[in-house]
Amino acid sequence: MLLLQNTRIASENSPVLVEGDVLIVEGIIQQIGNNLAIPEGARVIDARGRILMPAMFDAHVHFRAPGFENKETITTGSEAAINGGVTGVVMMPNTRPAIDSAAVVSTVLESAKRKSRIPVYTSGCVTKDREGKELAEIDGMRLLGVTMLTDDGDTTGDPAVLLRAMQYATEFGMFFASHCEVPELAGPRALNEGVMSYRLGIKGSPACAEEIIIDRDIRLAHAAGAHVHIQHVSSKLGMETIRWWKSRGDVKVTAEVAPHHLMFTDEHIGDYDTNYKMNPPLRTQADCDALLAGLIEGVFDLIATDHAPHTPFEKSQDFISAPNGITGLDTALVSLHHYFVRPGKFGWDLVVKRYSAEPRRLMGLPVAAIEVGQKAECLLFDTEAETTFTREFMKSKSQNTPFLDQTLQGRVDLVILGTEILLER
Repeated sequence: MLLLQNTRIASENSPVLVEGDVLIVEGIIQQIGNNLAIPEGARVIDARGRILMPAMFDAHVHFRAPGFENKETITTGSEAAINGGVTGVVMMPNTRPAIDSAAVVSTVLESAKRKSRIPVYTSGCVTKDREGKELAEIDGMRLLGVTMLTDDGDTTGDPAVLLRAMQYATEFGMFFASHCEVPELAGPRALNEGVMSYRLGIKGSPACAEEIIIDRDIRLAHAAGAHVHIQHVSSKLGMETIRWWKSRGDVKVTAEVAPHHLMFTDEHIGDYDTNYKMNPPLRTQADCDALLAGLIEGVFDLIATDHAPHTPFEKSQDFISAPNGITGLDTALVSLHHYFVRPGKFGWDLVVKRYSAEPRRLMGLPVAAIEVGQKAECLLFDTEAETTFTREFMKSKSQNTPFLDQTLQGRVDLVILGTEILLER
């Protein structure tokens, strides 16, 4: 039994924080009100000044299992999630072997049950081994609970194959998540084509390489009557393309934006800093501003980190050779507060809606909420404290992040999942 006193409660439905006490009994929120009586045997936490909100959910993470456990494991990835206030994740299937069959899905999910303190879900491949040629074992994966199909890490190259997959899997209530990129245009996938690529002497990846496939895959979903989810959008025109298709109202399209595409530009790369190398690449300030506007407007349904761990050795290579991706689970919530909530660019209601509620809705899961009768799946956030992202603080096996050794405003103090306190600082 736990009584949180003097909290400020955030929800997706209102920008106003509601002050009150919250009583949790046997993992269920039993009472919410002011000056609640302290039940006998209850543990009391004075949460004065801190914000209680539903725990986050990340619908796009790479836990590297099976095959790349030198970068991340299900255990270290899920502990990084808890560290950042996240109590549910969806893994991408670009592993070795790829998650393209019932056998691999079963192995991964069984492993997750043993090794993770939070629910871990997995997507499945559209095509065998993500090669874009033959359909993966879609029905077998569906029977094990997979709802998201993606060849993430690459685009499903053959549009005829993707259309056939959409026509087939939509009948079963599955949806498609698209990594959007024309490989022939993307070049070495190093950074955005523009002033910085010319300055650094590296062939850049133009935004049109992403935008062409955004439009293609939505058109295919329109033709098939399918639901397509556009992943990690990085450009202004990409956002505007999604907005236009949504305005038509005749195709089911959702989209996500990653925190790093809201916060950083290609100028941050500076002197070949590989912690700013990801795919899609960081683009211009104009793109950043447009993505933020799209998030506030609702063009983007959710925030997802695209948590992509790599070893220090890999990231220490030259800029072209170093792999794409940065970690995000440890840092996302604090950085969203530091860069956007604290300066008043958006409120906690947007964070809860886009990084907690909508990702769960995308996956067909119950939405966490601070309401009487709901399962306690929540976190306590201190806006006045600071977090320094040292290697010791972060729980991911890899720390390839621009926030390494940086101090940001805000701290996740408490994470609760049912009857368990997963984290307490």
